[in-house]
Amino acid sequence: QVRLEESGGGLVQTGGSLRISCAASGQTFEFGDRAMGWFRQAPGKAREFVGAIVWSESTTNYADSVKGRFTISRDNAKNTMNLQMYHLKPEDTAVYYCAMSRENYSRHKEYSFWGSRVDEYAYWGQGTQVTVSS
Repeated sequence: QVRLEESGGGLVQTGGSLRISCAASGQTFEFGDRAMGWFRQAPGKAREFVGAIVWSESTTNYADSVKGRFTISRDNAKNTMNLQMYHLKPEDTAVYYCAMSRENYSRHKEYSFWGSRVDEYAYWGQGTQVTVSS
């Protein structure tokens, strides 16, 4: 079983920056060739894709709305995925969730929009609130 825990959310002004993290743990857990993703959900809206990374390759993919402003990175030593957010806007306000796929993830080899579907992931964190004030 895999456990994911987000941290680092908070309140930031428009134009500011924030880094949130997702720590993974589990008794027999290994990153291997899994994908990890970030999604967000604002009140009254559907959960939407933010970005994803294939752990073994560090290959990343981002939603158009955050491309050039957000960066996903990994820290193997800490079993942690980070989301660095710059130039934040009020519309970035949401609960941010991290997710992890099962092993042997390969959609990035076939699809340009890989990592963007909720059903690609088997494990989810509880979320962390990010609020951008105008």
